[in-house]
Amino acid sequence: MTGIRKPFFIVNPKSYLYGDDVVKLAKIADKVASQNQLDCLFTGQLIDLPRIKAATSHLIIAAQHMDPLRPGRGMGHVLPEALKAAGVEAVVLNHAEKPLGIGVLDQTITRAKEVGLMTIVCSDTPSESRAIATLHPTMMICEPTSLIGTGSISNEDYIKATNEAVRDVDANILIMQAAGVSTGVDVKKVLQLGADGTGGTSGIIKAPDWQAKLEEMMGAMAAYKEAQLA
Repeated sequence: MTGIRKPFFIVNPKSYLYGDDVVKLAKIADKVASQNQLDCLFTGQLIDLPRIKAATSHLIIAAQHMDPLRPGRGMGHVLPEALKAAGVEAVVLNHAEKPLGIGVLDQTITRAKEVGLMTIVCSDTPSESRAIATLHPTMMICEPTSLIGTGSISNEDYIKATNEAVRDVDANILIMQAAGVSTGVDVKKVLQLGADGTGGTSGIIKAPDWQAKLEEMMGAMAAYKEAQLA
């Protein structure tokens, strides 16, 4: 599995973009991430992932879901081995728009580890964050469901509480705080409060200039990283 350098960024188009449009955004993200020397995860529709992989060279390609099945029966499910064979390196699980029960989530994380895929698991509350951390995913996205897509970021108490909940269980889990993050100021704030990474969906997709928005957000991340190293 690919190691992730902190801080890192994620671009998650969900189902807003597909086909040529998502490839266009991926190419922009690829360029901006390379220029800023940042690791950048990029999700997409399953059918678009091979195109995104072929069109980019610096992105870490992530599926938006996966099932815990094994080769054989499983019509309509997402097979871990198929993702790996397509060059996918990570998978997002338990997003508010695709929730999983804790048992299924445990099985799916186990299957991802078996085939060498990183897991990015979403959580809502501090207590849920703590519970999911016991499953030892590669990284977690802590975000209140009520703030997703609103343009309002999590408050300081929430960010600190979820960071602490995860790290008390497993300090090796990388933590993203991403709810409502849409500006360079937002990026700097969540990093200052202890997040290892951040990123966005609607704040990027709805921007009039995708490149300018990504340059603003990733540029803020790169500047923060440089300041920490100084």
